Amino acid sequence: MQNDLDIEFEKAFVEISKLEEAVAPDLMLKLYAYYKQANFGNNFSFKNDIDVRDAFKLNAWIQLNGMKSDEAKKEYIKLAETILNHK
Repeated sequence: MQNDLDIEFEKAFVEISKLEEAVAPDLMLKLYAYYKQANFGNNFSFKNDIDVRDAFKLNAWIQLNGMKSDEAKKEYIKLAETILNHK
């Protein structure tokens, strides 16, 4: 059963996913990292043939090491709202 935070997180993810306009790369990296931390925690994974883009994504995620899932969801929601309110 989903709680209010999970529902809000999922809604923010769907709304961001619907955007047709490009979002600044630094904000996309933050969204990616919060999403991964919220869903996978500190279970960092990467491919052996990592490219530069994947390295940036992995680095952004690793910077959130130790952040609790709920906190990552809250940060994702906050950032998504900021992006959506400026579009």
